[in-house]
Formats: sequence, structure tokens, C-alpha cells
Amino acid sequence: MIKKYIILDTETTGTGDFDRIIQLGYMVLGSKEIEIHNEFFSSNVPINFAAMEVHGITPEMIEGKTACKESISYKRLLELNTPENYLIIHNAPFDIGMLEKEGFKTQMKVIDTLRVAKHIFPDEEAHRLQYFRYKMELYKEEQKEADTLGIKIKAHDAIGDVLVLKLFLSKLKEIILNQFPGENPVEKMVDLTATPILIKSFNFGKYKGKTLQEVALSDAGYLRWMLTNMENLDDDMRYSINTILGI
Repeated sequence: MIKKYIILDTETTGTGDFDRIIQLGYMVLGSKEIEIHNEFFSSNVPINFAAMEVHGITPEMIEGKTACKESISYKRLLELNTPENYLIIHNAPFDIGMLEKEGFKTQMKVIDTLRVAKHIFPDEEAHRLQYFRYKMELYKEEQKEADTLGIKIKAHDAIGDVLVLKLFLSKLKEIILNQFPGENPVEKMVDLTATPILIKSFNFGKYKGKTLQEVALSDAGYLRWMLTNMENLDDDMRYSINTILGI
């Protein structure tokens, strides 16, 4: 069976526990022709203004649309949801979490390009998709790609971001081939997605800008306090503190 690569993005009513998907965009690669899905959905949850500011989807645009679970694109995604296929997302936990609210449980191998980027560009000042769109000059290539695929480019639009992610993925594969010669770049990205990230410095709190190594030498007790008392401590930060402290 031919492996398929599903590059996906969602737009939502917001980022809270009760928010839902109102746009699903994805491309399916792996066969001669690229399959493209882009649908808007109705929702019982109002679109909050902060979300509207980002993606520009207004209540009028989704009025009368089908619900996500009843849509053609969602049903097709269920058909593609098999272990030999790959689901590729920038910041995968968010979109997968939103899909789970619609009853979707991924069986695919997951590539989170955000985590991959954090591994291979550890000193980059940001890892957002739009940041790399400009840093890697993807914007110079995207119009030709959009014309070929019949896609309208719009920042923070699900299918527009999928197009940028397709270009970014190609760059990541080239870099991984150079950094990890002899390894399958796609499988390496799956591996990096599941590998903890070693964080070098604080970007929050009283030690913002300090490296974990510096804090370990000057105030190791604070790092131990974080491990014990911060219930919502990021998994990567927890891993990094444990590594620095030799736990």
C-alpha cells in the first residue's frame, strides 16, 4: 500500500477547552496527484474576538455550514487514518487535540514540524511557521506553488498555512539529510517529534535570559522547587532540569 502524507492545519473558535474547529485544511501527498481539502464548519461555540483577529473567520462565513464531523473533509481524514500514513502538523498537540473533540483518534505516525524545528534550530529566536516563512524566504516560492495547486494564499488560513508548511517540510528534509546522513528523513522527523527537547535557557520568570546551567550552579534549589511544585511544568523543561541536575 502506498504511504500517504497528510499535511494539516485547523482554524478554531479559540484555544480554550471548549473551543472547536471551524476550518480544516489539508493536502494528501504520496500519489501522482495532490489531494486538497479545505472546508469551513458551523459551531455552537461562538468565535472569540482574539481568534477572529488571527484567522479572519467571522460568524457569517460559517453560518449554515455543515458540522465538522459531518463534512466530506473530516470523513476523508478518517479513511486516511491508518498506521502506514503520516500526519504532519506545525504544533501538532493543538490540532490533534481539537480533532479529538470531534472523535478523531490518530492512528497515523505524527510529525510535528514545530518540535523538529526546535531540535534542529535550537538557537533560533522563534519557531513559528510564519517566522520560517520569512527566514527561509518561502514566500518567494509560495505563489508558484499556490497557482499550481489552485490555492489562494492567506496568512493564518488553514489551507494557506498548509501550503507554507509543505514548503517548510521540504526545507526540513534537506537539512535533516545533511545533519543525519544515512537516515530516512521522514522517519527521523517522526523520531525527533517524540524526542524530548533539551532547553538551554529560561524565557520566563526571575531567571529569564539565564541558562539552566547557570541557575543550576547558583540556585539549584529553585530548579528542584520547580520540579516539585509546578504541576503544569512543560515536559521538555522538566526533562531539561532533570538532565542539568543529573537526576
